[in-house]
Amino acid sequence: MTGYQAGDRAAADAFADQCSAILLRFFVSRGSSRQEAGDLLQDTWLRIHKARHSWRPNEPVVPWLLAIARHTRADAWRKAYRSTQREESLEGAAEPVSAQSFNEEAGDVQRLLLHLPESQREVLILLKVLGLSIDEAARATSTTAGAVKQKAHRAYETLRRVLASSPARGKERT
Repeated sequence: MTGYQAGDRAAADAFADQCSAILLRFFVSRGSSRQEAGDLLQDTWLRIHKARHSWRPNEPVVPWLLAIARHTRADAWRKAYRSTQREESLEGAAEPVSAQSFNEEAGDVQRLLLHLPESQREVLILLKVLGLSIDEAARATSTTAGAVKQKAHRAYETLRRVLASSPARGKERT
């Protein structure tokens, strides 16, 4: 590890060869599958590389490694838990939209956006299509948050007027 800290490539390779088996056994013994353990091992080595300066030469290496591995595993579990919390059941869900109807709807949206000035169109795409926040959209357009809000508001008003005067829209209301 001392050689690895000093930037010796051969020492780093030898250190990785010696410690990878220990880390892999750690992950597998804690209930991870071989594939998960391999992924965790890669993440752990990235963290070890970034934190190699924090190891003190007079301290044992293995507890330091296992602390990093434990944190890596905990972070992976938290990430997996958060993603399962956001998943929704597909039972009773509507059938997927066909490619043809999706393309038709996308064409309708594109035609609607043609009614807007370029700056307002750009703001709507940033906010609603790309999902940027007001501040992120302001940075992306080199304007202020207030200007982004104003452009978005004016775009919404224009689209409301266009949709209200649309003949197809009027037929749906009757």
